[in-house]
Amino acid sequence: MSDVLLAAVVAGVLSGALGLLVPRLVAAIPEPAPRDDPGPEPVDAGLEDAGSEDAGSEDARPEPARPVAEDPKPLYADLAARPHLAVTAALVSLVSGAVIGAATGWDWPLVWLVPLVPVTVALSWIDWHTRLLPRVVVLPATLAAVVAVVAVGLATGERDALVRALVAMVAVRSFFWLLWFVRSAGMGFGDVRLAALVGLVLGWVGWGTVAIGVWVGFVGFAVPGLLLAVVRRDRALLRQAFPFGPFMAGGALVGLVWGPALAGVLWG
Repeated sequence: MSDVLLAAVVAGVLSGALGLLVPRLVAAIPEPAPRDDPGPEPVDAGLEDAGSEDAGSEDARPEPARPVAEDPKPLYADLAARPHLAVTAALVSLVSGAVIGAATGWDWPLVWLVPLVPVTVALSWIDWHTRLLPRVVVLPATLAAVVAVVAVGLATGERDALVRALVAMVAVRSFFWLLWFVRSAGMGFGDVRLAALVGLVLGWVGWGTVAIGVWVGFVGFAVPGLLLAVVRRDRALLRQAFPFGPFMAGGALVGLVWGPALAGVLWG
């Protein structure tokens, strides 16, 4: 068995097995504290300290003007109890892990990529149904990934990849923070947090991978919304908040798998 096939099988099986735990992860998330003012969070230019705000709280998307009232947020326990969630999450995690394993090969990045696959699946599921990316999931996942990246970078001597990953983490997060600060109507602060994790994992591979991953995420997010607004002839749709997390995750997957090849074609 070749190293690529072995990596695909191991990464797929482990990711799929961890994907079975997605309902438990979703059910364990505490509900956000009620808010009198659902506006955007205070400006924060750096990675948040998980203990700097109330434990278990999370950031609602900034509320733009909408033509109709929103439905109440479903409870995390109810989301976790949706039929076939465990099987669906396991299958998505298995396929994603196998594709990442085949693209990465039997290499150190699998140390952090495999555990992040089911976590990202859970975050995408939550964001799709609630437009929230809970900090109690995003921040620990990012911290664990940073520790793994730093440990592997120092142990293997991959100093260039380590520095690039950390710089990309800060750069991508800063870019998303700027977008959130300038026009927060279509983006929540949870997306800014998740951007740090996306930048970290893509940055280890290369700057071309970062560019492709972020760009694909934006295209996947923007194009369907624009088409829907055009078809319905409703400009108000452009001011509504839509879940960005699943598209960020999809863009990161494309960047990891095809980013180096696409970057080579586009920029040599």
